[in-house]
Amino acid sequence: MNDGPEQQRRLIGRAGEVAALTRAIGAACAGRPSMVLVEGPAGIGKTALVEHVLRTRQTDAGATVPRVLRVAGVSWESALPLGIAEQLVRAGLVRAEVAGSAGLSDSASPEAVLDMGRFLHGRMAARQEQEPLVVIVDDAHWADVESLRAIRSAIRRMSDERVLVILIARDEPHELYEVRQAHDEPPLSVLRTLEFLDGCRDDNAVRPAPLTPEDTRTLAREACGVTLDLPAARHLCRHTLGSPRHITQLLRELPRETWLDWRPELPAPARYASAVRHRLAQCGTAARNLVAACSVLGDDASLAEAAELASVDDPLPAVDEARAAGLLTAAIDPGRMLLSFTHPLVRSSVLSAIDLTRRAELHRRAAAVIEDRGRQLAHRVAATSAADALLAEELDRYAAERASAGEWAAVADTLVRASRLSPARAAREDRLLRAVDAMIGAGDVPQAALFAAELESFPAGTLRDLVLGYLAIVRGRPSEAETFLAQASQRCDAEAHPDLMAKICQRRVLHALGRWDARDLVTWARRAVELAAPGDPSAIESEAILGLGLAAAGHPEEAVPAYETAAAKLPGGAQPQRFQLGRGWVDLALDTPEAARQRLEAAVPTGYRMGSTRISLWAQGWLARTQFALGAWPEAIETVQRAAARIAEVRIELVRPLAHWTGAQIHALRGDWDTAEHHLNEGAADLHHYEVMLVPSCLARAQVAEARGDYGRVIEALSPVVQLPLPARESVDEPGFWPWPDVYANALVMTGRLDDADAFLTPYEQLAGRRGHRSAMARLGLARGRLTAARGDMDTARKDFEQALAHLEQLPLPYDRARVNFAYGQTLRRAGKRREADTVLSNARDAYLALGARTYVERCDRELKAGGLHTSRVAPGLSRLTPQEQAVAQLVASGASNKQTASELYISVKTVQYHLTHIYSKLGIRSRSELAARFRDVPNEPPTG
Repeated sequence: MNDGPEQQRRLIGRAGEVAALTRAIGAACAGRPSMVLVEGPAGIGKTALVEHVLRTRQTDAGATVPRVLRVAGVSWESALPLGIAEQLVRAGLVRAEVAGSAGLSDSASPEAVLDMGRFLHGRMAARQEQEPLVVIVDDAHWADVESLRAIRSAIRRMSDERVLVILIARDEPHELYEVRQAHDEPPLSVLRTLEFLDGCRDDNAVRPAPLTPEDTRTLAREACGVTLDLPAARHLCRHTLGSPRHITQLLRELPRETWLDWRPELPAPARYASAVRHRLAQCGTAARNLVAACSVLGDDASLAEAAELASVDDPLPAVDEARAAGLLTAAIDPGRMLLSFTHPLVRSSVLSAIDLTRRAELHRRAAAVIEDRGRQLAHRVAATSAADALLAEELDRYAAERASAGEWAAVADTLVRASRLSPARAAREDRLLRAVDAMIGAGDVPQAALFAAELESFPAGTLRDLVLGYLAIVRGRPSEAETFLAQASQRCDAEAHPDLMAKICQRRVLHALGRWDARDLVTWARRAVELAAPGDPSAIESEAILGLGLAAAGHPEEAVPAYETAAAKLPGGAQPQRFQLGRGWVDLALDTPEAARQRLEAAVPTGYRMGSTRISLWAQGWLARTQFALGAWPEAIETVQRAAARIAEVRIELVRPLAHWTGAQIHALRGDWDTAEHHLNEGAADLHHYEVMLVPSCLARAQVAEARGDYGRVIEALSPVVQLPLPARESVDEPGFWPWPDVYANALVMTGRLDDADAFLTPYEQLAGRRGHRSAMARLGLARGRLTAARGDMDTARKDFEQALAHLEQLPLPYDRARVNFAYGQTLRRAGKRREADTVLSNARDAYLALGARTYVERCDRELKAGGLHTSRVAPGLSRLTPQEQAVAQLVASGASNKQTASELYISVKTVQYHLTHIYSKLGIRSRSELAARFRDVPNEPPTG
């Protein structure tokens, strides 16, 4: 039986929850009894989730289908002891004649609960002998706690019975408003049930998550035939808190034109609004007025503001009444109380019920009550029903103030409102252009992109081209950006409009950053600072990146002083975020990762300072690299996940490959190849993208290939970087920023291209030496050591490796140290220095193990085993092989080609072929498949001394 449309829509975005519940049912069918709590707010799809999983199991030909018993709690029986247990009896858990002797009563004593638990255990155990049993308690928040305790007691008594109990419950106390209308607090029976459910969360809980904006777009398209753009989906998600029920109701109730507007004022679904208004009508006059005032003021209104707007002299009783009705919540901070609605839809229900005349009057009065200027202006706009040139000018001035502080989200909102209030077409277009420019600065690329078609219809002009060029930059389109920026430069008279030319220069700075053209970046940054007035955002933001350009251009000695000078005159607000990012980026490049971490962490938050999402994402990308370098890989993965989720929402393509680079590398080093491949795909870029996108994308592919031991793929992955033209290649080669030369040189050595490796390495070694860049010299030293050893000069190779380790001695870079030790030990082992190799490889293994780099732990184990000083358990008959032959056999049996095996063990392909001949002869086999069969049952254990 297939799910109906209602259930299908509820299951959009539920893959993780379906998998978790499917595992629980499978475990129960296999004899592992348990109880699962499925919880969430009303309308989130809890019951639909459970029903879908059960129906899917029925259609799975290979699955055991359980018998399902369903019972449900109701509010008026929540105080009836063992009421749910009696429902189970009536649902068919036991025969009627047995039920009569079961001792069901209205007793709530512990003895009665224990007796019922023993009884339910016996009956469930008997029923599951015929077929697995799933017991569903829907609306478990209304169930009596005695029944729930008895059921839990029954489950605890089980060992291998095939039983699963699923409790489906709401998790939001304010949804129990039906009870609180008659009681100041929920009755004791409900509180006891909620306390019981709280305890179940610690055992096994599945919580359907709110729908994401992308889920919402899918739901709109599939369930309602409505095409939503991403900003509209985000707006709808925030309004409904991602509830599938509420989303679907609004999509069906509102005209389709609603979703084409910029942040439309959305109502609540009709039935929801009716229920809220009914609750509000039960309140007294003071409480109704207070709630109405809060709906106008918005969330986190202070009690003092709300009381003054509502003309309520003694507001606390009104607050208590509104809380008891499930309408408001109160957060008490020292010295003030903040009022919020229990759900955004509650506020909409209240606000939409206020007639327009009264609402406008409340907004006018609110503007006089509150102190914050931005909120004052917002209320004045809300009270205005026609164009107002004076108010538009006032909004424009306020936007300029916020722009000086770098608060671009506030600037964008303010200028859109100003544009809509502007009676003159030229003023409307100018303000909308600047609003879209601010949206891009704030990181709201999807909303800016929606306005792009409208902007392109405007008359040709400098500001139009400048904004469209800026949008092309963050979307990762260098050719398009160059066209628009060139047109803007040609149209602008620098003498007549130095402020506009300064903004063009600042966009040129970002364009140069994308191109990773450090010289151009420095030139344009200095020009922007020269043209802009002191305190102008173009000058401040250009200064924030100037030091980065100096360091990437080979002048690190100028970079740090440039940041220190700029920091001394930093304004407040969001602008320090940009300097923290630039300085942290430089700190990482100059081998001071601890300082980099501190500064980059400070650049990540955007909330309380209203910072830029774009800057935050850059900071997260480089913070993940810093955490990787420091060995804090779990934190790095968390940073990558946060950044990737945010990038998927705001679509700032320019940062995407950087964020996924670290994810791909760490998961490859952990042996999680599927996740590594996912990050590679998400971070893909090519020659049509900016260099700042191309290089990390290529590096990620190269480092994943290196972790696989596929050095031919490493060379292939990095070939676009090798082919980069000047001046980008010159900046990319600067030590410390993009650690690619050592990876490429090492791959050349490992593929036998020794002369090419030598020719490639030399200029990079010289450059790193001139800069005194220790980590770059260490990484290049690894490749040099391998190259020297491959040419037969082991004494010099030993010095190369030792020097590389010396460069890293005072640096907190555990992965780099492990990587050098691994290459050093592998080289020593090939040269026959088995005891020295053993020590160095053991050091590498310990470091990789601490990092969680399972891929290289296993490679170290193979090297140690091949060295012959360690032993490990082998399959019967394989003990006749030498340690080197065992290592070759294990790799070939796992599917490696002769070439891959040679690269992995740092021997020639001919040597692999030689060993295979002896392996086949000793084992009496003739093929790789037979060899794989011999190794199939060998446990994967580390070698022991």
